[in-house]
Amino acid sequence: MVASALHLVRHGEVDNPGRVLYGRLPGFRLSDLGHRMAQSAADALQDRPVRRVIASPLQRTQESAAPIAAAFGLQVETDERIIEPFNRFEGKRFEFGPSLLSNPEAWPWVSNPFRPSWGEPYLSISARMLAAIADAHASVDDGEVVLVSHQLPIWMVHRALTGQRLYHDPRRRRCDLSSITTVAKRGERFVETGYRNPAGPLLRAAVDEGAV
Repeated sequence: MVASALHLVRHGEVDNPGRVLYGRLPGFRLSDLGHRMAQSAADALQDRPVRRVIASPLQRTQESAAPIAAAFGLQVETDERIIEPFNRFEGKRFEFGPSLLSNPEAWPWVSNPFRPSWGEPYLSISARMLAAIADAHASVDDGEVVLVSHQLPIWMVHRALTGQRLYHDPRRRRCDLSSITTVAKRGERFVETGYRNPAGPLLRAAVDEGAV
């Protein structure tokens, strides 16, 4: 037997007063609102037969995974493969769009948006995420597994499973804070089976800046 479903949960709001792109930088924790968002994701999963909770090693995902693990009496496990991608703009204020062209220092980094040239290739992100999902799927005899990750890695899974090109406009991702993207295996392949936004009522007050 294997897992019947896997839930890809994005972390909650991050305490980021400088509104920089935090990427893999240490010390970026959840805000008070982010903790409430994380709890909303845990509440949305409370009726599911969760057997494992796995998180990226970054602080914001570990904190987001904690209430989910607590709800099921589990420990938060860590998988490096579901971490945020590296990015050359870490620590800087960053906005994707035409304004980048006004900064000559950034031109070499944005020369190839299809790869992208400013960070980890989309193909690499997709490959490591799908490998982590496959291993998590096979790691339990029954029930479901939660993986707490980041916006871009989860969005890469969505686009890969739905047959879309990995290159995209980051401003149009459907992966809100503390959202839950569910996948399951059907035959020989994984498919996306659902998307929920349990923190929806909290998003109006949230600042969602700093994601890669």
